[in-house]
Amino acid sequence: MVGITSYGIYVPPYRLSRNEIARAWNIKSLGGERSVARYDEDSLTMAVDAAFDCINNCTEKVDGLFFASTTSPYREKQTAAIISSVLDLPRETRTADFTDSLRSATIALNSAVDAIKNGTAQNIVVVASDCRIGAVKSQSEQLFGDGSVALAIGKNNVIATIEGSYSTFSEILDSWRIEKNSFVQSWEERFVFTEGCVRTIELLISKIMERYKLNLTELTKIIFYGPDNKSHAQLSKRLGFELQSQIQETKFELFGNMGTAALPLMLVAFLEEAHPNNRILVANYGDGGDALILKTTEQINRFQKKRNINSFLMRKKYISYERYLTWRELVPLEEPRRPESKPPSVSCIWRDRKSIFALYGNRCKQCGTIHYPPQRICVTCQSKDKFEDYKLSDKKGKISNYAIDYLTSEREVPAIIGVVDFEEGGRIMCEITECEPSEIKVDMPVEMCFRKLGDKGGIYNYFWKARPLFL
Repeated sequence: MVGITSYGIYVPPYRLSRNEIARAWNIKSLGGERSVARYDEDSLTMAVDAAFDCINNCTEKVDGLFFASTTSPYREKQTAAIISSVLDLPRETRTADFTDSLRSATIALNSAVDAIKNGTAQNIVVVASDCRIGAVKSQSEQLFGDGSVALAIGKNNVIATIEGSYSTFSEILDSWRIEKNSFVQSWEERFVFTEGCVRTIELLISKIMERYKLNLTELTKIIFYGPDNKSHAQLSKRLGFELQSQIQETKFELFGNMGTAALPLMLVAFLEEAHPNNRILVANYGDGGDALILKTTEQINRFQKKRNINSFLMRKKYISYERYLTWRELVPLEEPRRPESKPPSVSCIWRDRKSIFALYGNRCKQCGTIHYPPQRICVTCQSKDKFEDYKLSDKKGKISNYAIDYLTSEREVPAIIGVVDFEEGGRIMCEITECEPSEIKVDMPVEMCFRKLGDKGGIYNYFWKARPLFL
C-alpha cells in the first residue's frame, strides 16, 4: 500500500495586496492578495522549510528527495542535492530534480510511487516550490504567489493511498519562459484556457474514471488545476460538477498561484480536513497532465501538525508594491558605499559544507561546551581534539544582543545582525530575518532558517539566519 505518509508546507509571511498593485499602475485589481518571498528567499530555501516540516512528521527514514520547480536557482546544478545536504540526509539518498513544467510536482510524485513500488526506495519526499515573476503591470504579476509544499511517499503509516494514475502529454505554447527571460510569458487567454487547460483536464478526468470504473458520486473531493479562480470556476461548470462542495477551492485569493506547488497546496488543504475513506480525484495540468486517485485511511485521524495553512494565514505581514519591486530587483538601487564583497570560495564551501549547509558545530566531550563554528581547542577546558558533532539547525534560541546595520550591502537597508544563544548551549552570530528594526528586542525567541545571502561570481551563497519563533 503506497501513498502519502506526511506533508509539509511553507508560505512566506509577506503579502502583497492586489489592490496595491492596481494602485501603482492604475489598473483593475483582481482582488485578494498574493504571498511574496523575501529577497533572501527563493525556490530552494522555501523547499527546505517545507521539507523540514514534512520530515518532522515522518515515522520512517527518508531515502529519497525529489525537487519540483520551474524556478530552480541553478540552470546546471542539482537543487535536490543542496536541499538534501541542508536536511542532513544520508549520502546514499536518491535525489532528482523535476523542472520546466507546471506539473513537475505530479511527475515527481508518480516517479516516487514507481520507485517505492519497485523497491528501489522506501520513503521519498517530493517537494514542490516556485517563486515565479510576472511582468510588471501584467495579470501574472497579480496572480502569481510564492510557496512550497512537500509530500512524503511511502508504505508505512499511510494517510492517503494512491490507488491509480493516468498521464498524457500535450505540446502547446500556453505559458513559457525562455532561458534569457525572467518573466513568464503566455499566449491569448481564451486560447490557453480552452485549447490547453480545458481539453487536458476533461481528458484526464474522463480517462481515469473510465480506467478505474468510478463515477462522480464515489468522489468526496475533486482537485484540479486552473490558472486563476475565474478559469477554475468555468472549468468546473464545463466538467459538469453540480455539487460545489465536491470541488476543492484553489487558495489563489489568499496566496496566489504557486506554480508547481499550486495543486499540492490544494491537496494539503483537503487532507487537513479529511476523514477516513474519503476518495479524491486529482488532476494537474502543464504540457499535458497527470490524474491520480487517492483514498484516505484511518491514519488520517492520528496525523497531527502544528503548522497548517491557517497558521500561515495568521502570521502574514503586508508590504508595499515599491518594496516588492526592490526585493525582486526590478528597480535599480544605489550601490552600497563600502568596498564590494568578494565571491564565496568554492573550496571553502566544500571543505566546510557540513557546518554551512547542515549547521553542524561540535561539543566538547570533556566539559560539554558547544562551539560554532567547530573548534579543535575547547574555549572552556582547553582540551584538544576531543569533540563530537553537534547540529544546531533544529535548536531554538534567544537574541542576547543585536546591532542595526545601515551600511549593509543587502538588498534592503537596514539589516539586523544578532547573537543567538541556543537553549541547550552554543551561540551564533547571524542576520535576523522576517523582523523589522522596530520589532527586534533582547530575549526574543528565535529559530534558524536557511536563506540566500546573495550571488557573486556566478555562485549563489546560502547560509543560516534566525527568525522570530513560529509556533
